Amino acid sequence: MPRGKYDVIIFGATSFVGGILTRYIAEQYGWNKDLKWAMAGRSERKLQQVRGTLAPILGDQAGDVEYIIADAADEASLTELCESTRVIVSTVGPYALYGEPLVKACVETGIDYCDLTGEPQWIKRMLDKYESKAAETGARIVHCCGFDSIPSDMGVRHLQELAKEKVGHTLSKVEMRVKAAKGGMSGGTIASMLQLTKEVMANPSLKKELANPYSLCPPDHGFRAKQPDIKGAFFDRASNAWGMPFIMAAINTRVVHRTNALLEKEYGERFLYNEGMLTGKGAKGRRMAKAMTLGLGAFIVGAAIKPTRALLEKFVLPKPGQGPSPKEQETGYFDIRFYGYDKEYKYGKEPVIATKVTGDKDPGYGFTGKMLGEAAVCLALDYHTRGKKRWGKGGFWTPGSLFGEVFMERLQKNANMTFEDITPAESTDKESAEQAA
Repeated sequence: MPRGKYDVIIFGATSFVGGILTRYIAEQYGWNKDLKWAMAGRSERKLQQVRGTLAPILGDQAGDVEYIIADAADEASLTELCESTRVIVSTVGPYALYGEPLVKACVETGIDYCDLTGEPQWIKRMLDKYESKAAETGARIVHCCGFDSIPSDMGVRHLQELAKEKVGHTLSKVEMRVKAAKGGMSGGTIASMLQLTKEVMANPSLKKELANPYSLCPPDHGFRAKQPDIKGAFFDRASNAWGMPFIMAAINTRVVHRTNALLEKEYGERFLYNEGMLTGKGAKGRRMAKAMTLGLGAFIVGAAIKPTRALLEKFVLPKPGQGPSPKEQETGYFDIRFYGYDKEYKYGKEPVIATKVTGDKDPGYGFTGKMLGEAAVCLALDYHTRGKKRWGKGGFWTPGSLFGEVFMERLQKNANMTFEDITPAESTDKESAEQAA
């Protein structure tokens, strides 16, 4: 393959999310137009099947879509893959089992990479092993470009940019609340969660690392603030509703703190951040919060015990390659709220800035395909324009630290994702008046 023939290669196009991503790229960018892309995977038969699903989108051109045979365990084929493109976007998980060889190949060849992992223990290993090398070669590695953690990371960045415009500075505390969401869970996500559980059981020292909210920050981050950790049912005053722990908070909060570190502590050295999922108002919402918290705890305990985990895998949980139906993906959605507080005010009072982020498809799959696709295209075209110096030095980035306004514009224009200011007018007006006084 000619060096740099493609802008983007979709590695793992035959996986559940890989197929969704491939169809999204075909729908949004066509074939052989402004974006030069190809599929890659280890099974030629399955790649041909995926290409067949593109016929309703691309018509006769579907047969022209190129694919490359490459195995996640074959370093030579991965190096050749890297040398033929600018960006590789990977959907091959669990990443803790299959992801390292491709990251290594991208780092060594200086090729940009993004994925949708939500596995903090694996990201930490990749940082420890390859961050300094990526800085040398210029490879830009961007993990967590799916539902975990683009809505959280870009949502906080959006709120902080609004705060700078409205009140003149970033805010020292942000709370994220999932107001509503509808979607299914794929076998790949379940496999990643179970892999993390297995690693913790095999290596108890991982518990300490996973309990550290700054575990993904650079070693010299200097953060000391004790982060709020939602462990049970709670009442959220900003939403006037009850809530429970949000299962994705374990990765999202760490990504947001790494963003703050990479932005040279733009959110503040004592920035506080937490995430929760709302269950409703009044007594019904309270009962729901308690019941769902107990259910989540039971699942975590069950997954930690080997015999119970085996039963869950065999009889209850979806298998890799399984996931929400096309109809479920289309009818899914998410509505996430962000509330920003200023250290000048007591945290129990109304937020200074309030925003919301929404998406119109199943968050983990239909919409993750959109977000991951736009992240890859943004890396390849917007931040790596032909004939011009690309933006951002080599290293391990987060979405919020590398991508800015141009990425949010892509998400809003192409993916129908919204970033909206919902701050009550009296909130910022009151602050401005008090500052003037």
